Amino acid sequence: FPMVGQTFLSALIFTFLLTTVPARAADDDKPTDVPLQPLCNGKDLTNFKVPDPNPWWKVEEGVLTGQSSPDKKGNVIYTEKSYDNFVLESDVRFGDNIDSGYIYAKPESQVQIGVSRSLKVDMTGSIYYKGKYPPDARAKGVDKLLKLNDWNTLRMEKQGRTTKVWLNGQHVLTYNCPDDLKPAPIGLQVHPGVAMKVEFKNLRIAELK
Repeated sequence: FPMVGQTFLSALIFTFLLTTVPARAADDDKPTDVPLQPLCNGKDLTNFKVPDPNPWWKVEEGVLTGQSSPDKKGNVIYTEKSYDNFVLESDVRFGDNIDSGYIYAKPESQVQIGVSRSLKVDMTGSIYYKGKYPPDARAKGVDKLLKLNDWNTLRMEKQGRTTKVWLNGQHVLTYNCPDDLKPAPIGLQVHPGVAMKVEFKNLRIAELK
């Protein structure tokens, strides 16, 4: 009887591991199923703190565009509201050699869009934190997914210390920050010193508990 019981228990444990582990791994790569609300209304810069003067940002025909000023001074346009845990998604279009990103949280973190000024390579989907790209915060497989001069869907989810990133529906990064991340406004960047243009369409957000 003990042998039968042990065999049954072993089989039960094996079955449990077989059925639960793959599902858990798959769920980690799956975006949170939550309704998203427009962050940009497609008409103007409502919901954002607009700089004055403002040579960088405009909204036309549903597209929020960030573009360098003639003197190449940069700017970050921030939301009026601060966010803690959230999902942010947008279709993004940009050419080569631009430097932008989703900026969020305190200490300041950024999901990179385009080329890193320091590394001189495209780091789209990677996290820039405290002046560097941590080795475990670098997105994977972006070179096969990214379409320059075309629309790409870039999604991020921030929950506690964890940030996840998807590019065109594919999970490319999960990064666990070593520090606590506090609520902060969300920013979109035009990097200084670069002649660049970046466009955002269908910019949407949802707050998470």
